[in-house]
Amino acid sequence: MTAPRTERRAVNKTSGCGSDGLRLLATPMPTTSIPALSMAAMVLLSGCATAPMTKGGSLSSYDNMAPSDGVLAKSLVRVSRVDILAAKTVRIVPAAFSQAASPTLSTKQRALVANAIDRSLCVGLSERLEVVGADRPADLTAHVLVTQAAPTDEVAAGASKVVSLVPAVLGVPAPIPRLPIGLGSLTLEAEAQDRTGKQQAAMIWARGANSFTNSPTVSAAGDAYDLATAFGGDFSQLLVTGETPFGTTPKLPSLDKIGSSLGGKPKNAACEAFGRSPGVAGMIAEKVGMPPEWSDKGAAASEQ
Repeated sequence: MTAPRTERRAVNKTSGCGSDGLRLLATPMPTTSIPALSMAAMVLLSGCATAPMTKGGSLSSYDNMAPSDGVLAKSLVRVSRVDILAAKTVRIVPAAFSQAASPTLSTKQRALVANAIDRSLCVGLSERLEVVGADRPADLTAHVLVTQAAPTDEVAAGASKVVSLVPAVLGVPAPIPRLPIGLGSLTLEAEAQDRTGKQQAAMIWARGANSFTNSPTVSAAGDAYDLATAFGGDFSQLLVTGETPFGTTPKLPSLDKIGSSLGGKPKNAACEAFGRSPGVAGMIAEKVGMPPEWSDKGAAASEQ
């Protein structure tokens, strides 16, 4: 989907685990703890990419959006809980990239990331709502715009994967963190409107890849692809529960959601438009650092 020209405005806020390190440094503590603390802060500051909270101009309103941050992601959120919970059906407008979002990613890579957003969003929304096709009316219409996508450094990702294999070769079962260089990031804005076009929920979300939870893949789109799924989970939870996805106790996913994540049939047929998850094959490909372009078939042929 081609997005209209958008206004690119940076909110005075960034996402990155470095902020946790700064807060840690600001906490009074014994002098004997300073060396260890400094080392921990350096790891936090260097092991996570920073993502700007960028507005793209696609939301019908940016009013009354409040900060709501998770452990790794930063966000601004607005939700009309009663109206969101009253909704029974939803349709998804295919995600798009703003013109300035990521000039270094290829058209194919952008399409892959956008589809990963849609697929994750569709599976997540299916936990409560009926997802319908684009040709059917729905109580809610959700749309997403990628406003920033910093590419992954493929050389650094490849080096990280090689380094991570060394302990296994030596017979030492020790996990090795990813090299804290060349990490990608992703910033998006999303909205859900009712049948009259009124905004009922909105989110601006930013997150950078980190050395500990994001496995490196040799692709410029590797981290953006990984983070796309995380965003889809967060925004869908906002629409399913009517509450921020951050700061709450995680709920166990349904069997339908687990099956879909493993490449099985989605609960709602409309989700087939976004293709199925690479499943176990995708997990293996990610484990060895293969580009997601190799394992993810993308959207259904009729949608491409």
